[in-house]
Amino acid sequence: MKLSWQIVKFKLKETFSIAYGNYTSREALIVLLEKSGSIGYGECTSIDYYQISLSDFTIILDKIKTQIEKQNIVYPTDFYIFLLSLNLPSFLRSSLDCAYWDLFGKLEKKSVTELNTINNSILPESSLTISIDTVENQIKRIEKSSWSKFKVKCNHFNEADILKLSELNKDISMDSNGSFTKENCLFIEDMEFILKFSYLEQPMQPGYENYQVLNKNKFANWMADEDCQDGASLHLLQNHYRSINIKLVKCGGLTPALGIISNGRKLGFKIMIGCMTESTIGISASAVLAPLCDYADLDGANLIANDIAKGSTIINGKIILSENHGLGIKIN
Repeated sequence: MKLSWQIVKFKLKETFSIAYGNYTSREALIVLLEKSGSIGYGECTSIDYYQISLSDFTIILDKIKTQIEKQNIVYPTDFYIFLLSLNLPSFLRSSLDCAYWDLFGKLEKKSVTELNTINNSILPESSLTISIDTVENQIKRIEKSSWSKFKVKCNHFNEADILKLSELNKDISMDSNGSFTKENCLFIEDMEFILKFSYLEQPMQPGYENYQVLNKNKFANWMADEDCQDGASLHLLQNHYRSINIKLVKCGGLTPALGIISNGRKLGFKIMIGCMTESTIGISASAVLAPLCDYADLDGANLIANDIAKGSTIINGKIILSENHGLGIKIN
């Protein structure tokens, strides 16, 4: 098995504004695993608020390249045990895990959904992210869009804005990226009109000292994002969050994500498969899990002006899974 990688800079179609800042581009590390003429692809994105440095990752890859290339082709869950032994950051581990699933499926001439017996006959629709702006401009974007589900970003609490959004006859969720206070959240979860929002994602800065005030049995469907980094925290979240957002780079790849979905279901969580601003490589990996989830937020590749791959696609919110082997990823 041969390992190679490259860093790609993606230009965004428009400025992406969230509580953490404004972005016009993203850099991504693309990992390639090759065997017998087949290539598996994985991706992880440089995220400043997660302290992710792709240059650090390339140094790590240089160090572990020989170890990876010596590995025999085994089932992906066995390969993941090997990846865990390398003590890699979750973003980098995810890119390698997804690349291996893609490669293994191509070698076996099966899709990843087939390998995991995932019934993909029913898929949730993906939301479209609406960047931070005045609520009037956000509403204009929603009303002009051909998508049917929307995730509206905000960077502060404004009751009047929330009321205006709630009055739209649209499927809307809200993501404050940790910009609300405890007082804001206690007010929100007691307001019956908040039922009009499908979910409210990561309301406060992550940490038990904050989310312990949330009550999942009140009106708000609180969804954990940064508070749900991996499956270890699910029991702590159970009384406070009704839903969880699984992102492959946060938890370490497809392999752990499958386990988190299974355990999350047992604990009664609603589940979303989410993404960073990623190309079709990263979106195709996340999309195979969409049939197992209640919500999807997979518009990442739709925000990029210079996508480099083909695979599963999101068209006006409709998830169209690739029918090709592995994750169905091909480089343009």
